[in-house]
Amino acid sequence: MAASPLRNLASFAIFALLLSGCQTAATDGLGVSDAPAEISGPAANAIAGEMVSRLAEQVGPGKATVLLKQDNSPFGQALEAALRGWGHAVVTDQKTDKGARTVPLAYQIVPYDGQVLARLSTDKVELGRAYKVTPGGAEPASALSVMKRS
Repeated sequence: MAASPLRNLASFAIFALLLSGCQTAATDGLGVSDAPAEISGPAANAIAGEMVSRLAEQVGPGKATVLLKQDNSPFGQALEAALRGWGHAVVTDQKTDKGARTVPLAYQIVPYDGQVLARLSTDKVELGRAYKVTPGGAEPASALSVMKRS
């Protein structure tokens, strides 16, 4: 049974509110990364892999050291592995060599209405997308939301 247009609109509106509420954090830093421990390894890997590929479209693959604010959840670990797979150097202790180009990165995974809303935030771009979790992983359930900061 297909979801009604009204339900899709409501889901999109809530997703947009979650993303827009995070815009103000840009002046105060990126905030704390958060992902529920219940997200399975296959789902975490699928979401992290897809989101990092989209992030690479915005910041370039392997162009900078990523300062990952991590919560040690399955998603945080999958995200770190995906970033390394795309050629990024990743530091989680917030220490880097002087002069190194760095990109701070935070994430948030929010379960909502049978889906999860995923968000990656840097100081220049914020990506968001809803995913349907499946037994073997996860698949995109919405269009990718991209917000660029100047």
